[in-house]
Amino acid sequence: MTRLLETREVEKIWGRTALPEPFAAERDEPIGEIWFEPPPELPELLVKYLFTGENLSVQVHPSDDNAPEGASGKEECWLILDAAPGAKLAIGLERETAPEDLAQAARDGSIEGLLHWHEVAAGDFFYLPAGTIHAIGSGITLAEIQQNCDITYRLYDYGRPRELQLDDAIRVARSGPYDTDRYAKRLNGKAMRLVAGPHFRLEFFQGSPGANAWNPEQDGGGPGALLLPLDGSYRAGTSMVSAGECALVAAGDPVTAATTDARGMLAYPLRASLANSEATSSLP
Repeated sequence: MTRLLETREVEKIWGRTALPEPFAAERDEPIGEIWFEPPPELPELLVKYLFTGENLSVQVHPSDDNAPEGASGKEECWLILDAAPGAKLAIGLERETAPEDLAQAARDGSIEGLLHWHEVAAGDFFYLPAGTIHAIGSGITLAEIQQNCDITYRLYDYGRPRELQLDDAIRVARSGPYDTDRYAKRLNGKAMRLVAGPHFRLEFFQGSPGANAWNPEQDGGGPGALLLPLDGSYRAGTSMVSAGECALVAAGDPVTAATTDARGMLAYPLRASLANSEATSSLP
């Protein structure tokens, strides 16, 4: 049975007190993220919104192979929903950089000049493999779908008094450029498969999702998918799910647009048997 996920507002020093619709009530403290609590049936994924009023730290996440024992890594993706003029993301480095040079640049602040900055607009999409050094600039609203892992190693934080994890960051970081041709896309008004693996699948659609948008039985036998309406509302089974909400849609429940402006995404994990078989061929 389809059900809405609980939401959690997360205060961040880089967040905002005034959020966009449909979260537009004023807050006393800056909110940087709104999380949808992962359901027990699909614990592998976390869906959230980010709202940046300042630059985030320069950071990196581990992979399954180099995360602490018992933890998963973190691969993630971002769909830009709104961006102020000139707003930028940093993803990857401008060139191959030796670990010792990267560490020194993080210490003296010159790391900003090593990063590859991308000016962004609504509709831009980026998939970030684990180990990709990144930073989100101010003035951006985005939706993030990620492996459900909260391990972040900061390299640089613009002088803010938060702890850095430089040694761990250098240990797990990819030391070269981001493959934009492989991992970046732009929405074109049509249904798109944004992520095909290896850890999860993500489909974007305008209106009702097509017949090929979601087949959890074929894709590993999962119990459902996460539905994130970006605009308008959807009917999933007998439930209504609207922008600002996220729902666990039970396998077999049909998903149809309930409003003419509806557009959204469906995400579900690829369980081990399928992920292993697709790992070398199905990245975005």
